[in-house]
Amino acid sequence: MDNDARPPAVTATPLVLAPARQTVAAAGAPATLYPPAGTRSRAAFAHCYQQQLTPVIRFIMRNGASPHEAADIAQSTFVLAYEAWDAIEHAPAWLRRVAYRQLLKVRRAKEHPYAVLPDLPGGGCPMAAVELGEQEARVYEALSWLPARQREVMAWTFDGFSPAEIAQELSIEPAAVRQSLARARQNLKRALGISKGGAR
Repeated sequence: MDNDARPPAVTATPLVLAPARQTVAAAGAPATLYPPAGTRSRAAFAHCYQQQLTPVIRFIMRNGASPHEAADIAQSTFVLAYEAWDAIEHAPAWLRRVAYRQLLKVRRAKEHPYAVLPDLPGGGCPMAAVELGEQEARVYEALSWLPARQREVMAWTFDGFSPAEIAQELSIEPAAVRQSLARARQNLKRALGISKGGAR
């Protein structure tokens, strides 16, 4: 790969909150879609960037980051991904692991997000893809009230990862993931005013 290449412009994709395996498929996330490590090209990275940038921003937002902060962290994560691209085995999971670590660094350093993010080459800006509607904003606000582990597990679940996959990525037991997930769902329903009968 050329070292001076820049990530391509982003094509905005709609924000989807429903946790389902098709969410990952739509984002081009399955590892089988990516060539083996050591054989990837600039085109493969460009495809990953275009398909995964918005989902990664949403993932970081679900972990409590503001939209601007999440967009900034996602861009930094892809810079790191470009540098390590040939060694990355499973890009979607790698991106989320690294993005979460970047978020923790930002929190520890108490850095503030940029007030305005510059447009990417081609006129696109990642913020355009993560504008939240009223209902979506309520969900994201409710996620911010969850304990950190519950919020983290829900963020992975929203992106279509199974409890077993989440356990592997977070180095915890699948039973712990399922427990956190069950508690997170209960807390979200309470926060959103959703009863067993349905809507508030």
